[in-house]
Amino acid sequence: MATTLLRRTAGQLFMVGLPRPALDRETREFLAEHCPGGIILFKRNIRSAEQLRRLVADVHATGAGVSPLVAIDHEGGRVDRLPHPPFTRFPPMAAVAERGKATLAEAVGRAMGRELRAVGIDLDFAPVLDVWSNPRNRVIGDRAFGTTARGVARLALAFARGLARAGVLACGKHFPGHGATVGDSHFVLPRVSRTRRELVATDLLPFARAAAAGIPALMTAHVVVPALDPRRPATVSSRICRDLLRRRLHFRGVLFSDDLEMQAMAGHRRVGRAAVEALRAGCDMLLVCQSLAAAREGMLAVEEALGRGRLDVGTIAASLTRIQGLRRRLTAPPARASFGWPAHERLARQLAAAAAPTSTRAAG
Repeated sequence: MATTLLRRTAGQLFMVGLPRPALDRETREFLAEHCPGGIILFKRNIRSAEQLRRLVADVHATGAGVSPLVAIDHEGGRVDRLPHPPFTRFPPMAAVAERGKATLAEAVGRAMGRELRAVGIDLDFAPVLDVWSNPRNRVIGDRAFGTTARGVARLALAFARGLARAGVLACGKHFPGHGATVGDSHFVLPRVSRTRRELVATDLLPFARAAAAGIPALMTAHVVVPALDPRRPATVSSRICRDLLRRRLHFRGVLFSDDLEMQAMAGHRRVGRAAVEALRAGCDMLLVCQSLAAAREGMLAVEEALGRGRLDVGTIAASLTRIQGLRRRLTAPPARASFGWPAHERLARQLAAAAAPTSTRAAG
């Protein structure tokens, strides 16, 4: 492949974070050179609703023939990047689970999706499909839709349907399950000490049902699951990403890695090595969220691996096809949607009032 084609091919396999609330010259040059397939937004990028809408429009306009997907982590509760007002502050999903109604979970997903789509955001890294099976686990905790596999599957998939009805792509997380760990993969490499039978009955069930329901995307967990692969974290394990998820669970959507700069990965391998290993294992799109320098390192490592034949061209072509399929599922966002959703505020207050004692206790 020619150098420019290699660089753009590598870039399309990455979703990167931006340093500031606007595209400065250095960032625009990076986007023009590397053409990342997606951008993920954080609080550091957001000042107001109107500013966010302008930023998303600017990002969409940067693609060299392919508009980058714009994504955000928006779960409610602790994981909420948006300014209030005008966006609605929803309680954690444990509060939704308290009501036990799939129709309510779908209504919350649709409300969140409408607000995200009003500013042009394409993809939400939600719902959490982890089962909160370890009470000591605070990295998941009240972010989960419950403590039983069937309950989580039912409510989380209803939430995903709500996002879809609002025109936002859902990405379930964190495969093959982060709910039984004690450690937080932002800081350490956790282990999931379950038997295969326990994994199938608990952690894997929501993901299996999400795959069967045709969820458009899933995200990996940076966890070691000895019953599935005794050596490698899930993100870089072909046994977990390819053999289990693709071949046994028949997942057909896009598989995102979690952020390769998290300590669970960065503490054991540089971003470039992690990127190549994750693609070999079966990931389609790689998150590098904090540093454009780290994103460049990952992209150049993938570019070099492609050029030297250390990444299978057919595998990469399949990933690019799945990513393009994700884009084709998008519909145009509303033109200049107004901000302010009184019905969403009423829904959020109703949920918070009904589950305040439980959600406060769960948040720890």
